Amino acid sequence: MLLTLNIICLILAAVSSVFCVIRTTHMFQLNSYKPAVQFKWMRQNFKHYSINLILLALSVAAAFTNDVRWLYIVFYLFAVIFAMVNRPMKNAKKPLVYTARVKRMLVTDLIVWLAAFAAAFIAGGDRFALFGMGVALALVPVLPLIGNLINAPIEKAIRQYYINDAKKMLKACPNLKVIGITGSYGKTSVKYYLSTVLKAKYNVLMTPESYNTPMGVVKTIREQLRPTHEIFVCEMGARHVGDIKEICDIVFPEYGIITSVGEQHLETFKSIENIIKTKFELYDAVSDKSKMFLNGDNENISGNLAKKTDAGYHTYGLGNQNETYAYDISVSKKGTHFSVCCCGQKIENLQTPLIGEHNVTNLTGVIAVCVALGVPAEDIKLYVRKLSSPPHRLQLTRRGDTAIIDDAYNSNPAGCEAALKTLSLFEGTKILITPGMVELGSMQDECNYAFGRSAAGVCDLVYLVGKKQTQAIHQGLKDAGYDENKITVCESFMDAYNQASAVSGGQKIILIENDLPDNY
Repeated sequence: MLLTLNIICLILAAVSSVFCVIRTTHMFQLNSYKPAVQFKWMRQNFKHYSINLILLALSVAAAFTNDVRWLYIVFYLFAVIFAMVNRPMKNAKKPLVYTARVKRMLVTDLIVWLAAFAAAFIAGGDRFALFGMGVALALVPVLPLIGNLINAPIEKAIRQYYINDAKKMLKACPNLKVIGITGSYGKTSVKYYLSTVLKAKYNVLMTPESYNTPMGVVKTIREQLRPTHEIFVCEMGARHVGDIKEICDIVFPEYGIITSVGEQHLETFKSIENIIKTKFELYDAVSDKSKMFLNGDNENISGNLAKKTDAGYHTYGLGNQNETYAYDISVSKKGTHFSVCCCGQKIENLQTPLIGEHNVTNLTGVIAVCVALGVPAEDIKLYVRKLSSPPHRLQLTRRGDTAIIDDAYNSNPAGCEAALKTLSLFEGTKILITPGMVELGSMQDECNYAFGRSAAGVCDLVYLVGKKQTQAIHQGLKDAGYDENKITVCESFMDAYNQASAVSGGQKIILIENDLPDNY
């Protein structure tokens, strides 16, 4: 009888374990395979694992109960609940990608799982099998972490092999110019704009999408670099001190651009000083400082440059104290007109469909680099006119009488300010959809509160995604005297978007400011 009960128990445990491991591995991947980040996520989402405590309690009860048959029925019930609570996500914004690393981790997870359940049967026999299986099932949420720990030496060796291979490929292209781009915000936009304009003269490779981690850069090199490429534009992202240096030690940039330094990822950096130090790892890696281009309008950048004893670096921005600066700027909902002075050389009457002064700042940096690399002024003007916004970065689209400003990628204080300025250029019902900003550490509530106050002066309607996450924005709106009847708190982005789309009354402009990933 107990053998039959144990077999049923094992089947249910196996199904529950598969569901939980897939979901937890998905979150682990979104958390960049960082155990500390994963544990934090698990603490914040404890409701998914509270059922584990019940399973542990049942396991202990099984060890001290003579007649355990009734416990099996209860175990079956909670195993089914466990499976339902931890089932894989449907319609995930970013689904689990079954990379080679994930596949190796899942194989290791399976071996550990089989060993744990085999031990439960062999060591406990029929009498204590339920106890062993209950303990093993309760510990399934940490199985991906265990698999990751076991595989760590293998992953390190594979990672180093790929890095060395990428270095060999770069070394085989001695005439390739590598341009590193980093910054708290603006780096992806500058990467797209620069790569587009440089194509007027060069064969350009750039890191695609958000491939800005060491292995993302390595993947780009190994899969896309060709001997015919003349320039490699490499975006460099960071969440910790040393991240930029790690990428620089792979690609050895000849040119560098620092677009900004701000509060982005303050939660992991711990201090603004650490952010400045990390972004300037690119500055340190570029040996010829005349090939280093920095946003001189950014206070954190200019303040740190004032401490530097070396000279020759090139600043850009809107202020005429920079080596390259913009003037005669005219911004409308149809685009932007401006002129640029680059080390005394004037390029006048530039036009671009891009909207906002922040894009003019980005383009002054792009133009400065292009001039340094010998791109003719007329070609610069032609290609600037062809530019379009990168996906989800103040990307403007139209659907009937609705204009959508999609700024869903990685919101930050400066980005929010720029987005609201852009929204204010339009006529019609101005609608904001946002879950607020994240990863700002102790400044998160303060920044979101300020965002709410600023939004109150621009937006006709506000849709907040997530009650807890948006409390600071809500309070900022209220304290600015905003009508609470114009604030709607929604459970999901799609709920907010559908409600905003249903608003009647002529022209609508919907600003989508940030869209949190599935692990929030």
